[in-house]
Amino acid sequence: MMLPTHVLGGMVLALPLLVVAPEFATVGLVAGFLGGLVPDLDMYVGHRKTLHYPVYYSVLATGGVLVGLAVPSVLTVAVALFLLGAAVHCVADVFGGGLELRPWEGTSDRAVYDHVRGRWIAPRRTIRYDGSGEDLLLTGVLAVPLLATLEGSLRLVVLGTVLVAAVYTLSRRHLAALAPVVVQVLPSTVRPYVPKRYRTDDHVQ
Repeated sequence: MMLPTHVLGGMVLALPLLVVAPEFATVGLVAGFLGGLVPDLDMYVGHRKTLHYPVYYSVLATGGVLVGLAVPSVLTVAVALFLLGAAVHCVADVFGGGLELRPWEGTSDRAVYDHVRGRWIAPRRTIRYDGSGEDLLLTGVLAVPLLATLEGSLRLVVLGTVLVAAVYTLSRRHLAALAPVVVQVLPSTVRPYVPKRYRTDDHVQ
């Protein structure tokens, strides 16, 4: 799934705070956004392995939520929503496509790395690939309750995220075609650090 879907998913997880603990809602929404974002910072360094921990994040998120419920504070709520956003991100990626350059071809058997079992989890392809039409639809569905309840800068963040998602979806297949061309004009000293999926049709990192 694309990053906009993940970050909006993280924010949606914090929406109940608007009712049960409105004083923590803003920090929860920001923490959920960041939790949905951080795993994808490994995009160019062992993507879906270096910062993706579907099991560990889930365990930590469970503990974080329990602590947040028992001892609510800005810190505990922020940590809980961050971990929850990251956990949902990593688990959700299992239901997307694989790691190949053109994931709509369905040739990769790698969705997310399971550090506990020491193996890759195969993609389920419920969402065929990041930037697919159904991925954009999911982004829109997640945005609806956020846009209906949020105001000010957070609402603008949601609108901007939806716009990014729409542009990415429209350009997704073109980007896949463009990537190998761009890599060829990179300096030879830089090219070895580019993930293999951008240098060849091989999805292996």
